[in-house]
Amino acid sequence: MRQRLQGVGMTSRRTRERMVARLREQGIADARVLDAMAEIPRHVFVDEALESRAYEDTALPIGHNQTISQPYIVARMTELLLESGPKSRVLEIGSGCGYQTAILAKLVGQLYSVERIAPLMKKARDTLWELDIKTVGFKHADGGWGWPEHAPFDGILAAAAPATIPEALLDQLAVGGVLVIPVGSDGTQSLHRIVRTESGFEDEVFERVIFVPFLSGVSQ
Repeated sequence: MRQRLQGVGMTSRRTRERMVARLREQGIADARVLDAMAEIPRHVFVDEALESRAYEDTALPIGHNQTISQPYIVARMTELLLESGPKSRVLEIGSGCGYQTAILAKLVGQLYSVERIAPLMKKARDTLWELDIKTVGFKHADGGWGWPEHAPFDGILAAAAPATIPEALLDQLAVGGVLVIPVGSDGTQSLHRIVRTESGFEDEVFERVIFVPFLSGVSQ
């Protein structure tokens, strides 16, 4: 890991800065998000065989039929989450390889992350530890149940697409809290931002996206 962190060429900070410049051209404007994307090395979250593609704007496989989201989507979802203001307690559904987790950890107060696939959760936790990110709470569980022991959350971000939004996630959202989640079946997913109000929920729908499905249960 240390050798990968100190690499040059495709793994250098200069390469990350080129990625950030592209994100800015694509419309990402939040300086906090762009700074975090410039700081966190994406290549350490993918297999070494894919390092040369780590800073392309594309999703990449991470095993277990899962993917690391393309940089634009990571930045876009993070920006939507933070647009209404800082978040002190955030829940992430789907740790995956830990890249989105690392970005969020740089930008929010306390972060909790749920992953249903045990080897992915362990790898994400170990990678974040190597990056000296040691404040994230991880849980191996069905993400559809959220993490009620730490609710309510003023932010929830999901990295998988359910056909309908799990009630538990809505229930665990604080008043004024924001849920960013892709919703829909294969080929018809859209990015949603749901804000909980005193009287209910407000749902904004944004661009079409492609995510892995939101699955129930856990995998060892």
